[in-house]
Amino acid sequence: MPDPTDNIIECDDVTVRFGEQTVLDRLTLNVRRGERLVILGGSGAGKSTLLNLLAAETRATSGQVRIDGQDICGMSETQLDDYRKSIGVLFQSGALFQSMTIGDNVALPLREHTDLDEETIQIIIKMKLELVGLREHAHKLPSQISGGMKKRAGLARALALDPKIIFYDEPSAGLDPVSVTEVDQLMIGLNETLGVTTVVITHEMVSAFRVAHRLVLMDQGQFVADGPPDEMKNSSDPLVYQFVNGLAEGPLADRRDRDAYTADLLGAY
Repeated sequence: MPDPTDNIIECDDVTVRFGEQTVLDRLTLNVRRGERLVILGGSGAGKSTLLNLLAAETRATSGQVRIDGQDICGMSETQLDDYRKSIGVLFQSGALFQSMTIGDNVALPLREHTDLDEETIQIIIKMKLELVGLREHAHKLPSQISGGMKKRAGLARALALDPKIIFYDEPSAGLDPVSVTEVDQLMIGLNETLGVTTVVITHEMVSAFRVAHRLVLMDQGQFVADGPPDEMKNSSDPLVYQFVNGLAEGPLADRRDRDAYTADLLGAY
């Protein structure tokens, strides 16, 4: 288990607003080095905005976001470019370039951001694809491999520059149960063998409980629960219990019904 005193990510009183809308509301979050953290929450809870914030694609309106001790909120664009090279992101779709082979997709960050010679790049391609079980598929185009393989290829590309943190955006989306298990095992394996800190956004509860050292639940731009899988699964908080157990009845459903009724009344005039 990661050292509880060694935080690689620290968010202090972070707020993100877009115009008049507050999307993240004074969040505080610590992620330990080498931890596997899963971020849960319904649609519109703020998960994607938080991921974009941590990946330096969105700026905080206020507060601090420290990664390995450095406040990325105060960085220049040049400094942010360097920071982005130190992290990996697996996008929901895999985000592979369709006209490039799998090997060339993995090579792209190396060719763009390093001065390595092509022979060395080819060796690294083989190493990264071997980590995700795709070395023999390096010559194929994305259209020639399955959805699960595309996710793994995207992960190999995310690993190309040896990141210290990998952010996963809905890694189970669109996959069959067997492929979900394979991707989960891969995330766990990479975390354990490489020591890379793992932050996952997912709606797949089986996957979340399998992968996580710790889970946090977001609701309306705030964290409402934080704990290990067993504690979250058996929470006495009705909202948390409803969400993690996928129940149709509870505070979340009641709120949706109430909000829909209010909107309907206001829209009647």
